[in-house]
Amino acid sequence: MEITRIIRSVFFFLLICLSSCDENRVYDLYKPLNNSVWKLKEPVRFQFSISDTIYTHNLFFGIRNNQNYQYSNLFLISELNFPNGKKVVDTLEYRMADPSGRFLGTGLSSNKENKLFYKENIIFPVKGSYHISIKQAMRKSGESKGIDNLQGITDVGFRIEKVK
Repeated sequence: MEITRIIRSVFFFLLICLSSCDENRVYDLYKPLNNSVWKLKEPVRFQFSISDTIYTHNLFFGIRNNQNYQYSNLFLISELNFPNGKKVVDTLEYRMADPSGRFLGTGLSSNKENKLFYKENIIFPVKGSYHISIKQAMRKSGESKGIDNLQGITDVGFRIEKVK
């Protein structure tokens, strides 16, 4: 009986510690891609609500890739839609591998996770429901047509953090 009480106490202590470690998180969600393939015409969409129009935030994209990803960079097109109808479209490029071809990011196996800055030190001007869509814009070198089925991206995420 005493051992069960100790185990419960340790469990709840660890749970509290783990949940408080990420106090700056406002929104954080990953969406898995079917068969680790990001289709050119299928953007990943997120919806989030903002009630804080005072504090500064950082926005990130999360990309998880496996060994089937064949490129050293990643081009993305994002579209952020505000509650008031305003829209911001950005074309972004991120490094995914070092010059030797070793994938960047965290992870002990061949699967890597990258936390990529999207927007830094922004203040949301309007309260309400925001929508963001992220699509891959990769193409083979020398070609104008995009890659229809980008292999090796397992999950796409979006994260908002309060700036300390």
